[in-house]
Amino acid sequence: MAQRRRPTFNKRQASRLAPTTRTLVATPVFTGPARPIVYGKPFILMEDEAKNTFIYKAGEWVPHTATIAECRETCQVKALPQSVGKMTRYEVRCPEGS
Repeated sequence: MAQRRRPTFNKRQASRLAPTTRTLVATPVFTGPARPIVYGKPFILMEDEAKNTFIYKAGEWVPHTATIAECRETCQVKALPQSVGKMTRYEVRCPEGS
């Protein structure tokens, strides 16, 4: 007895005939390349165990107004490997024009 031929489906043809799905998500709009941030000269901050920061001015370490966490929001902060006593040194570079 003869066997029936089983249908073979062309996968490329099936994907071409598949309906496209519609979504409510808008496609992102390209706004162009972002402007690079230009940072100013670096300065050194010291942070003690109580998270108080100090800056070197006029030959002595004076308290600084911003903490390291606040500086990280707007500036480039890099922890330096050398520590002085129980204080950590940081190199901070703020953006120019601010």
